[in-house]
Amino acid sequence: MNPEELKDRTKKFALRVLNLVDKLPRGVKGRVLSDQIARAGTSTAANYRTACKARSRAEFVAKIGVAEEEADEVQFWLELIGEDNLVPANRLGDLQQEARELTAIFAASRKSAARSGK
Repeated sequence: MNPEELKDRTKKFALRVLNLVDKLPRGVKGRVLSDQIARAGTSTAANYRTACKARSRAEFVAKIGVAEEEADEVQFWLELIGEDNLVPANRLGDLQQEARELTAIFAASRKSAARSGK
């Protein structure tokens, strides 16, 4: 997958997270989780785009690391949403899988860039 395809994939991921936010209840739990997962999901895409514009290997490693952390954080919030039954678990599976895959992609990119060049 080339950088442009991954930019598109992360943007779609962010939109899917925001669509999930619209389905969460508006109570205190729902509002807190909505805010957290919306920030992490959109930050995943934004930080990947920033990593693509990095001016140095160190900057790339740092920014791709943030994207990795944010994608992993989405996984955490999805776990809480599912375990508290705020959204049926069967509606979270694909998004959870995408968060895991993006986390793995970013981790591999970070490790590779840290070992060699961008």
